[in-house]
Amino acid sequence: MDNFMAKSFTGGCMCGAIRYECSAKPIAMGLCHCRDCQRATGSAFAAALMVPRNTVTIFGEVKYYEVIGDSGNPISRGFCNHCGSRLFGSRANADFISIQAGSLDDPSWFKPQVHLYVSSAQPWDYLNPDLTKFAKFPPPSNSNPEDI
Repeated sequence: MDNFMAKSFTGGCMCGAIRYECSAKPIAMGLCHCRDCQRATGSAFAAALMVPRNTVTIFGEVKYYEVIGDSGNPISRGFCNHCGSRLFGSRANADFISIQAGSLDDPSWFKPQVHLYVSSAQPWDYLNPDLTKFAKFPPPSNSNPEDI
């Protein structure tokens, strides 16, 4: 994230009905290969970044779909009700949210640090050998997302 110099960044859905602005640098950036993310994206993984929840301002009405994660706790996936673009993810009572890298106005600065849920990765997908890999979600050492 050393190359990330902007003090804020913006993004939104495909049709423009939802826009967001974040005033903080990402806490972490990763590629999640869990089956939920594969189904939600229609691809091999979801590319996302995590930021403190209180640093994101959302303009427009986000629709949420809830699933139960491995932890047994709900995970909400936010998307545009008009065009269907997936934008956000959050865990119940978490101080951070994830933002889909493809929704960034300038996704060129996204630099994944980890592969998550490689136990579900598709055999035809390329996993960057230089990135740290976790079979599932890394165990929390102190519930701080910076530990990823």
